[in-house]
Amino acid sequence: MWASIFVFVHTAIALALVGRVLLRPRLEPAARLAWIMVIEAVPLVGIIAYLLFGEVRMNHAEVQRMADVRDRLTGLRKPSSRVLREPPNLARPVIAANAAVGGMPAVDGNRLRLLDESDAAIDDMVDAIDGARDHVHVLFYIWLPDRSGEKIAEAIIRAKTRGVECRVIVDALGSRGLVRSELWRRMKGAGADCVTAFPWGLPFISFLFQRLDLRNHRKVVVVDNRIAFTGSRNCSDMAFAVKPRFAPWVDILISVEGPLVRQLQSVFLADWMSYTGRDLGDMLEIVEAVEDPGMAAQIVATGPDRRAGTVSDCLSAMIHAARERVTITTPYYVPDAALDAAIRAAARRGVEVNMILPARNDSLVVGATSEGFYYGLLAAGVRLHLFRPGLLHAKIMTVDGRMAMVGSANLDRRSFELNYEVNMALFDPDFVAGLDQRQQSYAERAHEISLQEVRDWSWLRRLRNNLLALASPLL
Repeated sequence: MWASIFVFVHTAIALALVGRVLLRPRLEPAARLAWIMVIEAVPLVGIIAYLLFGEVRMNHAEVQRMADVRDRLTGLRKPSSRVLREPPNLARPVIAANAAVGGMPAVDGNRLRLLDESDAAIDDMVDAIDGARDHVHVLFYIWLPDRSGEKIAEAIIRAKTRGVECRVIVDALGSRGLVRSELWRRMKGAGADCVTAFPWGLPFISFLFQRLDLRNHRKVVVVDNRIAFTGSRNCSDMAFAVKPRFAPWVDILISVEGPLVRQLQSVFLADWMSYTGRDLGDMLEIVEAVEDPGMAAQIVATGPDRRAGTVSDCLSAMIHAARERVTITTPYYVPDAALDAAIRAAARRGVEVNMILPARNDSLVVGATSEGFYYGLLAAGVRLHLFRPGLLHAKIMTVDGRMAMVGSANLDRRSFELNYEVNMALFDPDFVAGLDQRQQSYAERAHEISLQEVRDWSWLRRLRNNLLALASPLL
């Protein structure tokens, strides 16, 4: 009797969820099919998996609060005289796509500097914080209490001692080691205002209202509305103490001066005001150009509370605009169908497409899933380079030596749909040339894998990779 009741209830719930999957807007057909298969083919586990991870659920009040904050900041965002009025023809559709997704225009008059690949890049941020006179704003997904993490923390403590307002945001999961450390207590004790994004509450209750795996994956430092830093680098040593066997972690970090600083400040303030409820919108002052005309660039901030598109749309627009070459560096490649198709289509129409990924991935599942895409990429003519001396964690795309995208977003569905990310689109040939040189240095430390090598993989490896690739719409 109880077995019959269970089967009836299970079947009713499964059918209801299948109906919900079919009726959901903005869901790719591949993702619909994958979820229907999981719900129907894996009793009970499939239902639980969908309830936990099948939808990007957010607390309605929180979504509304974030929207209100963005509206408030947009109202204060007076038009800048540095908005790029005459972008190059190649860049126009890309700039339009970025603005549609992130809501910010391209601006010129900027000075950008590509910092060292080494731990010395942390010292540049420390020097900027030590020069602060008004405020320091810091946002990191991962902040470790290691040597680099201590340097930044000590600089914040020194700044606070001088009377500088210091505000810190870290992700509760990514920086859990810091939040439990003496370093965190010392920063708070010195008077720095420290908050966590998506703190752990009561998970068995919280999941009813919001997905538990939403994360703030951004990396932003803003000092005095004068200089900012962003890229892929977390606040940690390259040795990355929590996963040392994959070290060194190779990242990219860029310093920014000029009107673009205001856009990065807007990203930080939107998060701060959403998490704390404290209105700091008046800090969104106009930042003057440092060079004329200077470099043209644009910030693209994305997150699951926005429905205007994802960074995948922006990257796809860049690839479709390519005429000569595309170079992509990413640690995780689990794309949506549109981005994967854009990359393969570019290679087929004669664009030179190079992709650089780590030879060893810190996530076994993601690494194997990425391998499931190799055959299709190589067959289309994409050249794949597997970086060997550590975990390549930089996220870079350059197109035709004229434009680029750099930032925190990986080429995976987590970055597209679940994480809060910040990326920077660049439209300066000289700076893009530097990014191409950096990517060339990655390629020189990599092994180029051939289509024949993939064909020679064991049937067990190919079976594992292809099965996981089928599940990529769910990852």
